[in-house]
Amino acid sequence: MASIDKVKIIVVGDSGVGKSSLTYLICQQQPISNPSWTIGCSVEVKLHEYKEGTPNQRRYFIELWDVGGSQSHKNTRSVFYNPTNGIILVHDLTNRKSQQNLQKWLEEVLNRDSSQFKVKSFDDFDPEKFVGSTQIPILVVGTKSDLIAEVRSSIPVYRRSSTIAEECGADEIFLDCRQAKSLAAGTSSSVKLSRFFDKVIEKRYYSREGLNSDPRRIPVYSPQYSPKLHHND
Repeated sequence: MASIDKVKIIVVGDSGVGKSSLTYLICQQQPISNPSWTIGCSVEVKLHEYKEGTPNQRRYFIELWDVGGSQSHKNTRSVFYNPTNGIILVHDLTNRKSQQNLQKWLEEVLNRDSSQFKVKSFDDFDPEKFVGSTQIPILVVGTKSDLIAEVRSSIPVYRRSSTIAEECGADEIFLDCRQAKSLAAGTSSSVKLSRFFDKVIEKRYYSREGLNSDPRRIPVYSPQYSPKLHHND
């Protein structure tokens, strides 16, 4: 039986925005019963069908690295960022600060050791260059969409498109992670998530840059192609 290749996606955002609930919902297709604070990093894994329904369909492992958002661990989190094939930025729709902080989270990940994307500050970030085909795929997720209806009259809810998503040319989805139907097959959010996973895989395994980063890899369309699991990730 052929081994299955994988991609690594970092999930970051402020503490309490629902990163653990999100990763569990994505991978287990059901809400987590007792979410807890993440200390360090936890990893969830799912199987994804790349280009499902096409002649190029192929199965990959998606590793979602849920990185704890505590400020006390800011100086040690970078060990989880390298390498990174994709980034999911998570914010709480009822917490504007968590949305504004996505810029800082992206800056932190891009400044990981040995990163080709390193910037001194977000002021140095050039969205036009970042959006180019050589850059890392991003998805922005707004959680706790259920609270929009529940607390609309008592607290402000921020559901406008986040600046970071616009500047990076990234898709953005809004979810209630307590409901499995939030990512039910065929929904807009599910389609965008699947498209993001395909983009990460495309970048890692089928783009010129991805192939150059691993000279052992032969493109899937080559008649010489034989799937192998490389451990350089």
